[in-house]
Amino acid sequence: MNAILKPAAQATETMPGTNAEWHARRLAATPRGVAVMGDFFIDHAKNAEFWDIEGRRFIDFAGGIAVLNTGHVHPKVQAAIAAQLQRFTHSCYQVVPYAEYVSLAERINAIAPIAGAKKTAFFSTGAEAVENAIKIARAHTQRSGVIAFGGGFHGRSLFAVALTGKVQPYKAGFGPFPPEIYHAPFPGDTASTEAMKTAVEQLFKCDIEASRVAAFIFEPVQGEGGFTPICAEAASWLRALCDQHGILMIADEVQTGFARTGKMFAMEHYGVSPDLMTLAKSMAGGTTLSAVVGRAEVMDAPNPGGLGGTYAGNPLAVAAAHAVLDVMAEENLCERAQVLGDRLQARLLQAKARNPRMGDIRALGAMVACDFIHPTTGAPDADFTKQVQQAALKKGLLLLTCGVDGNVVRFLFPLTIEDAVFDEAMGILDTVLA
Repeated sequence: MNAILKPAAQATETMPGTNAEWHARRLAATPRGVAVMGDFFIDHAKNAEFWDIEGRRFIDFAGGIAVLNTGHVHPKVQAAIAAQLQRFTHSCYQVVPYAEYVSLAERINAIAPIAGAKKTAFFSTGAEAVENAIKIARAHTQRSGVIAFGGGFHGRSLFAVALTGKVQPYKAGFGPFPPEIYHAPFPGDTASTEAMKTAVEQLFKCDIEASRVAAFIFEPVQGEGGFTPICAEAASWLRALCDQHGILMIADEVQTGFARTGKMFAMEHYGVSPDLMTLAKSMAGGTTLSAVVGRAEVMDAPNPGGLGGTYAGNPLAVAAAHAVLDVMAEENLCERAQVLGDRLQARLLQAKARNPRMGDIRALGAMVACDFIHPTTGAPDADFTKQVQQAALKKGLLLLTCGVDGNVVRFLFPLTIEDAVFDEAMGILDTVLA
């Protein structure tokens, strides 16, 4: 029998055990379009730490890109998945429903910061949630236009990437994109809020009348765009504009949700109620689950069969999500996020006083980022940012970069991280930034 077709237990015995060997096999077997940051391969993990196949230990400040707010293999999440695994792994909810899907929807409805009666539908990925949110908005409003924002990230599927406000590497070479999508500057401060207002008014004058716009979609804190929170004034202005013209407000909380910003959802910081929210990432402890939650009358707009998916609301992921919500309540992870975010921000401000290459530091709870700039011109310095990332990695601290100019380091540690491990990471960061 071909070795690749052998059962896993047999095949493992002959598998090469070095990172270099697997790196070579990856290059030969997988396409270059799936970019991979690390040249090492994970073997096992626990909470905020993981070990590669050669036994090296890393502190994880990436969290699978914001997926592991409850850490790697949290015991309660692990137990919930194991218990569900003994019952059934799939039935397709639309064919043979299961009670846990419904009870999870009830729990999400109860905590989502949306006014009035709510309903929730589950999907598999963040991009899938975004695309379905647009479908729901179009069905409810009977309009086609959608306005998104520069620097935003909403996924890699074709409609979601059209909404995304960053060409490289997400949009380059994939056009033409679906029509009726427009972009405005992201309102991250007072000046950009005024620019956004002007741009939206110009869109209504020159490109699409307000009566044909189905929705605005934005991240309360831009993820790939550089961890920039939306300006509170802008959030209120957009809510009033949507109410004026019958437009829906969609808050994309795929990365910001589930305690990352110090509240269960980032929109709670603004006191503004969206009509729809997209959720995913840390919702289910590393299993594939996403959701759209929204006003009941809006969610009910599509006809039966218009929403769903073969794997949407997978039973194992639903079980994990129930456990995640339990852990977040029991371990006070919203409060923990604020404490850890404050500690990290203080360390970064201390380092900035000694390092002229450090620019703006932004934080909303534990959603923290730091810009790196040229020390004389103040221009974004993507090359130096990569040097910081690589220097930290050599010392065993995994960091991610982001930003339209590639000059931002973002911090996405598990909120369950032990104090000793967090302090160890802070020591590495101090050394690197010095």
